[in-house]
Amino acid sequence: MPTYPFWQVDAFTRQPLGGNAAAIVFDADDLTDAQMQAIAIEMNLSETAFVMRSSVADFRVRYFTTFGEIPLAGHPTIATFHALAEAGRIRGEGRVRVTQELGIGVLPVEIDLWDDRPQRVIMTPKPPVFLRTYAPEPWTAALGITPDDLLPGYPIQTVSTGTPQIMIPVRSLDVLRRVQASTTALKALRAEGDWFSVHVFTLEALDPAHAAHARHFAPGDNVFEDPVTGSATGNMAAYLFHYGLVDRRIFTVEQGHLMNRPGLVDVELEGTPEAITAVRIAGSAVTVIRGELYL
Repeated sequence: MPTYPFWQVDAFTRQPLGGNAAAIVFDADDLTDAQMQAIAIEMNLSETAFVMRSSVADFRVRYFTTFGEIPLAGHPTIATFHALAEAGRIRGEGRVRVTQELGIGVLPVEIDLWDDRPQRVIMTPKPPVFLRTYAPEPWTAALGITPDDLLPGYPIQTVSTGTPQIMIPVRSLDVLRRVQASTTALKALRAEGDWFSVHVFTLEALDPAHAAHARHFAPGDNVFEDPVTGSATGNMAAYLFHYGLVDRRIFTVEQGHLMNRPGLVDVELEGTPEAITAVRIAGSAVTVIRGELYL
């Protein structure tokens, strides 16, 4: 009976049972797509990562939700490369750069290693692309808020750094707390949209030193609410910078606190608001489970 080592890692946190959990399956080269999908369903997390050999990068990684494969994932990238480093499959001292092969190409990942222990993982998705904008009324109805709750003067818009997500800025933490997303309504909107999931955020943070606080909903993938979402944070960071809602290129954002899974995501941008050339997403992680799959 084949066995496969797997870990479960909480990303964007230094505390076990915080942040966002991802499962990582090592040595997955001979698994079929159907097996990987079945394992993702078995793990029942928002994403499961499968690590394989690559001829064009240091690692090939495939990311599956319980509904299917996705091209890029933020918190599973942080979790996967934390696990690879902690397992000794990435070694070095200081900032170590490796590459991952994805369905959308080869992207860099950096790991801060001290005494062979991973301290932080930095991912660089593709440069942002700003896509469709939307009228507010269907969205506020789907989220259980009113048009007056939106941040005035800023569009509801899809942004993509690899995974397209719709950005919805609201006025305050109070509004964010009051959001009651309708899965049925969001699924109907998704059928007509150019986005994968929904990111709702405010410039009001629990810690005034942080730039924003967010919530995330993925109605098409059986994830009612995601605790801390790296890919969407990259898209949100690009939106904030592009529209002048932040005036600095390095900042930290909050997510997950309203779900009792607090997480922090560090952001670094390059370029100008009109032409953002890079978005980096970084965070810490902690391993909570190590085991083996028996297939």
